[in-house]
Amino acid sequence: MFLHFTRHSPFYTAKGEIPIITHAQGHHFWDQNGKKYFDGISSLFSVNAGHGRERLAEAAAKQMKELDYFPLWSHAHKPGIELSERLLSYAPKNMSRVFFTTGGGEANETAWKLAKQYFKLQGKPMKHKVLTRAVAYHGTSHGALSLTGIPSMKKAFEPLVPSTFRVPNTNWYRAQDDFKTEEEFATWAADRVEEMILFEDPDTVAAFFLEPVQNSGGCFTSPKSYFKRVREICDKYDVILVADETIDGFGRVGSMFASNLYDFEPDMLVCAKGMTSAYAPIGALLMSEKFFEPFKHGTTLFPHGYTYGGHPVSCAVALENLDIFDEEDLVGNVQRNTKQFRKTLEKLKDLPIVGDVRGEGYFFAIELVKDKKTRETFNDKESEKLLRGILSQRMFEEGLYCRSDDRGDPVVQLAPPLTIGRDEFNEIEQILRGALDHAWKKM
Repeated sequence: MFLHFTRHSPFYTAKGEIPIITHAQGHHFWDQNGKKYFDGISSLFSVNAGHGRERLAEAAAKQMKELDYFPLWSHAHKPGIELSERLLSYAPKNMSRVFFTTGGGEANETAWKLAKQYFKLQGKPMKHKVLTRAVAYHGTSHGALSLTGIPSMKKAFEPLVPSTFRVPNTNWYRAQDDFKTEEEFATWAADRVEEMILFEDPDTVAAFFLEPVQNSGGCFTSPKSYFKRVREICDKYDVILVADETIDGFGRVGSMFASNLYDFEPDMLVCAKGMTSAYAPIGALLMSEKFFEPFKHGTTLFPHGYTYGGHPVSCAVALENLDIFDEEDLVGNVQRNTKQFRKTLEKLKDLPIVGDVRGEGYFFAIELVKDKKTRETFNDKESEKLLRGILSQRMFEEGLYCRSDDRGDPVVQLAPPLTIGRDEFNEIEQILRGALDHAWKKM
């Protein structure tokens, strides 16, 4: 097996063994040796309702018996129709259409292609360029990877799709020496979007993609004023604002969609992962009506699609998953507990290696530093040793599965299932405390 995003060389050493995950239940999973782990990142920011939901398996089986598969090409099916309506009921009020994919990267790809065709149909064929934020991740296909602002992920595959440009992200922890308040910094960061649009020429810029809470770099949040200003700028220059909520959506940040939490209406909204709690693959692009309007007339069509986009089984699982969300008030559970989760994680600030704790809902990052006073970070060699040589292994040994990442500055990220509460926060904090203290002493 060729594993994804994996260094395979350690598996070819004398002690090398690929962990084989055998089963999961609630917020835990087990490996082939019977060892139990706390799933501190919902497997991949995805299993929002927790593992082992038999009713989701039953929903899949029931749908397979009724209609196993049919493509959404010139036809529709009941699960797809019902899921479209369900998604729009949660979404910002300006959303009116749903285009299904099999994941978030494909939905970002779809958004870019639709934006380019839309402007051609509007008589603005030169509007094709796209802005994204530094260190942001939007997918792995050539288009979505071109949107991604992480040079190390792109180097092996260049040249990529041209005409993508980076603007600053909202990393307040690293900006606070230069600005009096976070609001001032947020205004500055938003104004850089306008600056880039003007530099590239508004007649050539099609869209601006952003995650309301940016994953890569470590859970960068923004005040509501940032989104208000960005919305104003995009309206001013006829630029499509795309909210990538692949991770942020479906309760992760304490609202069904983060766009609602931050009080702004994007023109397009990308979602995936938590839609089925990862029990079946699906993604979607939600959009306002104006992007569908040109396709209501004549012979105009959107020449784009995926074999398994909106698979009826995935749609049925998504509907049942969203029933669980509503019946168990999972989003409300996040809202009620996020302050306590933050407070528990902030206890770790007494450790010399912990510089910052940031995030929203059940989505937090802990930034690791060499010096708390100066916020000095680890260099590449030190980060390699810290994250891959010490910390990741130690956390896994202690039974906590989460992400240690240095696509920006080194961080540990947490995104547990939305079902957990205060007892589990304490369990996570205790494991992290021991692992971080061990790593600091080894550096």
